[in-house]
Amino acid sequence: MSVPGSPVCAADWLALRESADASARAPELVEGVRAHLAAGARAGAASVVRDLGCGTGSMGRWLAGRLPGPQLWILHDRDPALLAHAGTGMPGVAADGAPVTAQTQQGDVTELRAAELAGTSLVTASALLDLLTSEEVDELATACVEAGCAALLTLSVTGLVELAPSDPLDAEFAAAFDTHQRRCTGGRRLLGPDAGAAAADAFGRRGAAVASRTGSWRLGADQAELAEEWLRGWIGAACEQQPDLERRAGAYLRRRLDACTAGELRVVVGHVDVLALAAGAS
Repeated sequence: MSVPGSPVCAADWLALRESADASARAPELVEGVRAHLAAGARAGAASVVRDLGCGTGSMGRWLAGRLPGPQLWILHDRDPALLAHAGTGMPGVAADGAPVTAQTQQGDVTELRAAELAGTSLVTASALLDLLTSEEVDELATACVEAGCAALLTLSVTGLVELAPSDPLDAEFAAAFDTHQRRCTGGRRLLGPDAGAAAADAFGRRGAAVASRTGSWRLGADQAELAEEWLRGWIGAACEQQPDLERRAGAYLRRRLDACTAGELRVVVGHVDVLALAAGAS
């Protein structure tokens, strides 16, 4: 879910991470989506796909060409600049050559309810769930199940971070970062690394068939720019959560960036994708 001006949703950052995101998503879950859309397809009618917190539209660029049949994508975000980018970047054809069209809708995706999702075939999101609260995930699951639509919710962080070569401070920064991900902000306690499991549970309790698959960013010398930006953000968030880390953060960052520049640093960041198929979804 984007917030205008937030570094995590800046267009440059989203562009930088797009290829790593694409590699980390679980393509096997798309097969479940394809089968479900085919089962509910009506002759000549487009499948309506709503992309929540769409950012610059990377989910649509990854998924639309993997799905068959005509599609209407409705791109949801709070940031009008990101929506403008997303609206012009969607692919024009589906996997079978059918047309893909897109509309944009500005607003808060946490306010969507079943009535707004009526007629929707599929709800998608990418790197969204970990920015939501338990209550907001419950409401999303309720809306999707009551509307009878499927949901493919990708790239929620799991808390898995592996860096090689290792450093004595890795675990301390990782623990502080995970706490930051679960922070309370604006009266909302974020799910962070608990989001994937919370979503699977929320949909399952409402009778949906749920499948989850883990995937990872795997950053090496070929993704050095992304690794550097991720490191800066990861360490910065850890220090925001635990200010006493600041006195060691500078030297730690320099060691990590030196390894990155030398092509020696390897970073694994774990994610999970969740597919939920509500009874009667189409």
